[in-house]
Amino acid sequence: MKPLVTIGITAGILAGLWTQYSTLLGLITWVGFLSWACFFAAGGKKGGLLKAIPANLSGVLWGAAIVWGAANLPVPAALGISVAIAVVAMCVQARWSVLAFIPGTFAGCAAYFGTTFDAAGTCIALIAGAGLGWFSEYTAGLLTNAGKKQPAPASETEKQPAI
Repeated sequence: MKPLVTIGITAGILAGLWTQYSTLLGLITWVGFLSWACFFAAGGKKGGLLKAIPANLSGVLWGAAIVWGAANLPVPAALGISVAIAVVAMCVQARWSVLAFIPGTFAGCAAYFGTTFDAAGTCIALIAGAGLGWFSEYTAGLLTNAGKKQPAPASETEKQPAI
């Protein structure tokens, strides 16, 4: 099968299952889809996981820092100031390769706000969604290669050097 068809099939099946069962498991469905998208936007495969998950989770921390700053800075426009400082830091942290996927950081921060500051629920759904992205890509690779012939292994006589 063609790669786009297989990724469509595997992602479709997993997305249907995620939609049906995530809320029953107490998981935030839309946040999982957000990080699933971040996984693919970060390039997919192992590298996509290693870029998306840390960036998403750091975004949750920056969101919490914004909320803390807005509540505790004794100045007018505390929310705006907190956001401005956090956004600068969210971009500057990208100098560290593990946090270089800036869109993932913004997505994690937005998810934190969108869940009304549910840090634990947001983090769990972000990790689950990135995992679903990886699994959909992995299983698509299995389907794509399912009908292809593999080279026959060398016989024992071919492996041994001639004397």
